[in-house]
Amino acid sequence: MAKKGEQCCSFCGRPASQTKLLVSGLDALICDQCAQQVQEYMLNTLKKSEGTFDFGNKPIPKPAEIKEFLDQYVIGQDHAKKILSVAVYNHYKRLTQPDDKNDVEIEKSNIIMVGSTGTGKTLLARSIAKLLSVPFTIVDATVLTEAGYVGEDIESILTRLLQAADYNVPAAEAGIVFIDEIDKIARKGDNPSITRDVSGEGVQQGLLKLLEGSVVLVPPQGGRKHPDQKMIAVNTKNILFICGGAFEGIDRRISSRLNAQVVGFSAAKNKEKIDTDNVLQYVTPQDLKSFGLIPEIIGRLPMLTYLNQLDRDALRRILVEPKNSIIKQYIKLFKMDGISLKIDEDVYDFIVDKAVEFKLGARGLRSIVETIMMDEMFELPSSSKKSYHLTLEDAKQKISREELARFAAE
Repeated sequence: MAKKGEQCCSFCGRPASQTKLLVSGLDALICDQCAQQVQEYMLNTLKKSEGTFDFGNKPIPKPAEIKEFLDQYVIGQDHAKKILSVAVYNHYKRLTQPDDKNDVEIEKSNIIMVGSTGTGKTLLARSIAKLLSVPFTIVDATVLTEAGYVGEDIESILTRLLQAADYNVPAAEAGIVFIDEIDKIARKGDNPSITRDVSGEGVQQGLLKLLEGSVVLVPPQGGRKHPDQKMIAVNTKNILFICGGAFEGIDRRISSRLNAQVVGFSAAKNKEKIDTDNVLQYVTPQDLKSFGLIPEIIGRLPMLTYLNQLDRDALRRILVEPKNSIIKQYIKLFKMDGISLKIDEDVYDFIVDKAVEFKLGARGLRSIVETIMMDEMFELPSSSKKSYHLTLEDAKQKISREELARFAAE
């Protein structure tokens, strides 16, 4: 609280005793903190108006550099990595494009990724977040509903992006949003709904203005809009949207379409070219439409890519190779307690075999390792042991005991 007669900052009201510096003008005073905030805001605003948004001192990463970074965290999925790398690189270039009305205007290319659970969609998004210097947020589409109904409004996506940007609007307007579980807002049938589809087609209609690019009034703290509430205007023109979903059952639609095309004299020849083990590589916008996405939203997601189903070799590599692999995480956890962890090679093969059996993709690997290591994670930190050696027999014993317990519970 300011003392009587003490000078205060005209912007934030802090008294001179609580500031490092208080600069006086003709009719106002400004403290050092407010001056710094004003400087940052002016720099970002001016650079954005000139088409040179501030990315910091880091140079724009080339597509090959982005993919090389993703290779450290995600095994395989080279096609999806190339699509994402090019899209992110072009997104950077769009934001640094000079604002010349007579020049060619580069439009953004939003992305949609199709892949079953555990193939790495969210991991790809999170890995990109580690590399980028623009605001980044991940949103789950399952909680979104049409405005006025129970659930979160569409604008909550931008609220989270603003929070990731520390409410720096120019920075948020150059950010990237990953919308997960986009398949969960598919409409119930291929035909337009005659009733309110508030968590499906209604959400898709609401997303159109965000994906296309428009000025949206966003409640800064999220929640419902109120007439007297202060709103923040956010322009989504330069926000890159990446969508991902499992699209469970879309492989059957693709197979049906391919079988319908393979008729006539060249049927046998064309059938040999089709890889029936991975039909997702043949996904087209037509398949997304038949699944339940409206044509308008498909048109605003022009870059379509797929993620391959993980085979045994890929799961084996995921277990040990990435920079943040599950095994490396457990080795570090034990090391923090001063315990050296050693695991036999055949244990890795056993874990992978169980993951293939459970059909949970890469997520199944962690569940199995958690089950095997649970007793040691509980007991060893309190013991005097400085090392632990996990053998195949130990792993089999722990898994069989867990499976017996589940069977008894059922």
